[in-house]
Amino acid sequence: MKNMADAIESFIVGQLLAASKNTVLVQRNELADRLSCAPSQISYVLSTRFTPERGYLVESRRGSGGFIRIVRILPVEEQEQEPSVEEILQYWHSNRMLTDREYELLHYLMGIMDVSERDKRRILREAVDRMVKAG
Repeated sequence: MKNMADAIESFIVGQLLAASKNTVLVQRNELADRLSCAPSQISYVLSTRFTPERGYLVESRRGSGGFIRIVRILPVEEQEQEPSVEEILQYWHSNRMLTDREYELLHYLMGIMDVSERDKRRILREAVDRMVKAG
């Protein structure tokens, strides 16, 4: 039998797969009630399994009517190697996570940077981390 963290992750991934925009909004307390677990278990799963490294952004808003938004930022398909920066940018753009202007700007900047593909991915990851922390 799966443990509770696996069940929570499976539920959220199922919701993401059903969503047509790679985004799902949940309320932590409602989700905890639905899955018969503590809200802290939801928080644990979100912080450990829905990370930028695994292709997700998690944004939370507190207060009445607060929510947690989970956004898939990378394709779910299994790959032998990490996607290129160009593939990441194209995916974000095609899923309307970047405007045309943002896409063109990032595409240009990544193209003129004289660093390895690995460093470009790291730079993108760090930028996403900063955006998530800034709220």
